Amino acid sequence: MAQDNLPPKDTETADPIEVENEEFIAADELDALRAERDELRDRFMRALADAENSRKRAERDRREAEQYGGTRLVRDLLPVFDNLKRALDAASDETRSQAAPLIEGVELTLRELTNVMTKHGVSAIEPAIGDSFDPQQHEAMFEAPLPGTKAGQIIQVMSVGFLLHDRLLRPAQVGVSSNTAG
Repeated sequence: MAQDNLPPKDTETADPIEVENEEFIAADELDALRAERDELRDRFMRALADAENSRKRAERDRREAEQYGGTRLVRDLLPVFDNLKRALDAASDETRSQAAPLIEGVELTLRELTNVMTKHGVSAIEPAIGDSFDPQQHEAMFEAPLPGTKAGQIIQVMSVGFLLHDRLLRPAQVGVSSNTAG
């Protein structure tokens, strides 16, 4: 502030060394300010990128929680599905005729459970006998040579597998042929 009261320097009459020193100091200050500006700009751009990455990560996490949040519940319901299916498979024709309303109730319950699971993105993996074994969707419970089959063909299906959207919840449990010749 004290310099504001001083008369302006006449650079023509001033000492050339003093003028050169002032210009040198001003250039150093300018370089320092430019460096600080560049550093602040860099920090600002990094903060913007971090904020954008956080936003994208939060959105991805939200979508995954929405899609896959019920995974544990669905896994806990799979044995219920299996037991209902086993009950229907175990019912003989005689049992079906004697206990038709009971069998119909079990069928309706299984159908409703299947519909609810489908509504929430659960789909069954139901391999057929003769299909090729896929280690991404099937679990080989045993291997056996079976005449008339090729190695890697499914020869028995023990349980259905399930996907939740595109994630494997449980692989289908199958028996696989170990024949080397068809």
